[in-house]
Amino acid sequence: MRSFVELEDVDFAYGPVPVLERINLTVEPGDFLGIIGPNGSGKTTLLRIMLGLLPPERGAVRLFGHAPASFRQWGRLGYVPQKATLDPALPVTVHEVVATGLLPSLGLFGRVGGAERKRIAEVLGQVGMAAHAGARIGALSPGQQQRVLIARALAGEPELFFLDEPTAGVDLPNQLTLARSLSQLKGSGATIVLVAHELGPLAGLVDRSVVMRDGRVVYDGPPLADHAVHQPEFGESHTHHHHPDPARRDHLPRVASPFEPRDRPGGD
Repeated sequence: MRSFVELEDVDFAYGPVPVLERINLTVEPGDFLGIIGPNGSGKTTLLRIMLGLLPPERGAVRLFGHAPASFRQWGRLGYVPQKATLDPALPVTVHEVVATGLLPSLGLFGRVGGAERKRIAEVLGQVGMAAHAGARIGALSPGQQQRVLIARALAGEPELFFLDEPTAGVDLPNQLTLARSLSQLKGSGATIVLVAHELGPLAGLVDRSVVMRDGRVVYDGPPLADHAVHQPEFGESHTHHHHPDPARRDHLPRVASPFEPRDRPGGD
């Protein structure tokens, strides 16, 4: 089976500031991939390029075998962006937020029927938020909001699931609930890409680690413990690891994606 994501020799910069350099990476079906590294290492920028949110300045990107600009099957993807506390006055319920995750399959004017309501209840149960379906999203704690955003991404039953720092600022009980939810997702056969500074309770789920340092991939292999990733000597030239199959790549046109980055550009 073809790789779900393929990047070859990808470079990216914000203006004159280089952020990524010569990134070679694939995401294989069934991977639970942890992209790990210190703040400013380029992790979030790399994720946005994989999603088609940013066009690389150089290199090739393929998403399910297609250039992002020509990819149309967005229902195959689930995406949970970096945590942001929502306005307490926001007049939408948890149920309504999760329902937006069904839009790729319903279409712009599609209606939520019985099957869709059942799916919404199901994913809210998976993340431990079924009792809050009628609550205003802005009234929830940051950890609860993050679990609702995960439920929204799960609603469409994606094959490829991206999470950007899902445990940042989230208390331990919510992190453990998230770990249980992702364990179920992994068990269903989904492919998961997780960006994190540290993995914490999610570490036992990761079966492949990619470590970023200064915009480069310095390790791609079996899982690493958090303390090993952040050792000062990690990332010296002898630890560089190049993906063994650079032949399965292609060339990149300008990208297009339905996902919209809402936070300001940065080097993480």
